[in-house]
Amino acid sequence: MTAPYLHLFYPFQSVETAQKLLKSSYQKQQIEQFEQKSYNNAYSFIYYVEHGLTYLQQSNNTPTSIKPVLMFYGMVQLIKACLLTVDPSYPESTSVLAHGVSTRKRKKQSYEFLQDEVKVQKNGLFSHFSDKMFHVKQIEGTKFSMRDLLFSIPELETSIKITKNKTPFLAVGKVGDTVIQVPQSILDDYKMTKDRFIQHFQKQTSFVFNSVKEDAILFNGVENNRHCQYSPLLYNHEKCALYIPRKKEQLTFFPEILSHYLLLYNLSMICRYETEWWGELLHTFNSSDLSLINHFLNIASVKIPFYLHGYLLNMFGIDREA
Repeated sequence: MTAPYLHLFYPFQSVETAQKLLKSSYQKQQIEQFEQKSYNNAYSFIYYVEHGLTYLQQSNNTPTSIKPVLMFYGMVQLIKACLLTVDPSYPESTSVLAHGVSTRKRKKQSYEFLQDEVKVQKNGLFSHFSDKMFHVKQIEGTKFSMRDLLFSIPELETSIKITKNKTPFLAVGKVGDTVIQVPQSILDDYKMTKDRFIQHFQKQTSFVFNSVKEDAILFNGVENNRHCQYSPLLYNHEKCALYIPRKKEQLTFFPEILSHYLLLYNLSMICRYETEWWGELLHTFNSSDLSLINHFLNIASVKIPFYLHGYLLNMFGIDREA
């Protein structure tokens, strides 16, 4: 069985197409010797794509016990292909080859996945692709909790509600193609007046205030949805719908692909180095963590290729419908 969206990468497995993509991107960035560099990087690009697709295809047909490892490395290879479109020298040094994040090596006896954290390192792939691909600077030592990361993926809405009795985001309505409406109930979550929220929302996003209805605030200008640009709003791929996080601190630009990287990194480390805890989680059904992890893995298998394929389309200047 072919994993969702993997077939969309097939056109990028041609030297002619790869070189054309790289050349176009390097020209736009005014990189010197763009033609020679696009020629030199074409095969590396293809091999990254091919390797990434192989990992992800295999992860689709493998038990949960090792699935996160295959998914993580499949994602990493596709990210490296995307990186080559904006960084012709990648990897310029060994410092960008490490994962770029770390996790606690030994888990406590009362360990819960949602309470775990990963920490950003000074160098490595995470900070490098975050900066080069999305212009998001990562600060060494910043910690991300698994709870916050999972609670930023709106397809998990029902699972989070059932297992944790939480609703971490609200649906954002659309009026035609150019107007969104944010529920006024968000004012209670953000502890803001209407005017203060409008100011804050416009500052954090590219939307412009339109008007106020009885139960919603309207904004103009649906954001460019190519290559992860739904952020800081959240995108539900299953419903083709936008959501707003209910924690105001999370209304900030952080492409969802970064969350998938951090979650899969930690899960892959747990698979490899916390085998006893991982085995008990998979076979005893004692924790609701398992249902969230399984649901996340299913979502990630679709959204990772969806977002990274969209990124490459953008490099070609091709729009894709949501």
